[in-house]
Amino acid sequence: MVIFDETKTGDKSEMDKMHLDQHISQQFNDDLEQLREHLLAMGGIVEGQVEDAVRAIETADTGLAEKVLQVEEQVDREEIELDEECTAILVRRQPAASDLRLVLMVTKANRDLERIGDEANKIAKMAIAISDQGGTSPRGYVELRHIAKSVQKMVAMSLDAFARFDVYEAFKVVQADRQVDQEYRSAMRELMTYMMEDPRSISRVMNIIWALRALERIGDHARNISEHVIYLVRGMDVRHTSLQEIEQKLEQK
Repeated sequence: MVIFDETKTGDKSEMDKMHLDQHISQQFNDDLEQLREHLLAMGGIVEGQVEDAVRAIETADTGLAEKVLQVEEQVDREEIELDEECTAILVRRQPAASDLRLVLMVTKANRDLERIGDEANKIAKMAIAISDQGGTSPRGYVELRHIAKSVQKMVAMSLDAFARFDVYEAFKVVQADRQVDQEYRSAMRELMTYMMEDPRSISRVMNIIWALRALERIGDHARNISEHVIYLVRGMDVRHTSLQEIEQKLEQK
């Protein structure tokens, strides 16, 4: 696995390179800044959804799980509003260069955030199912907590990378996703073996498996957001690209 130099940050150098062009129309500047703030606000809501969903399944807290399901309606509204804002800017302002990349990035990241909310919903539903089955079971919970911690950090880092236009932070998220994928596959193998050895556990363990799958997908969406950040700042499409190739591209100032 590639280990990126953690001493590098995008705080100043990347911010110096990547900035929203200043326009004669102050309203255009305000529209672009509002777009950034709106996406970050939606990200904060989704972060809370994931945190509550994980806590709900760990504790079989149906009340907290129901809260996650209710917040989903708000996330859906935010997604529609952000799409409308992006469309309005494209139609009225016809942005170019970095401004256009920002609008396109927000459009894509908006979709990923909404899908993170969908995955949090799935985890919340698994929490309710586990509670209906009579409480928690230790099997699979260690893996779930570990992967959940990693994925929650990835979501926070991807939003931070966007807030600071930090390609180095974004790259760390891409790296972390590879590790989460490996841990997910390992957990799946262990749980499948356990169910074969004890068929009575299948129903309960399957709920954990579906929750783990949702967490793995949340990690994928956090990675997508980070790849969008790299595109926004550097204009490079790094989808379907190896870690080594991404690192080499980022080193090319």
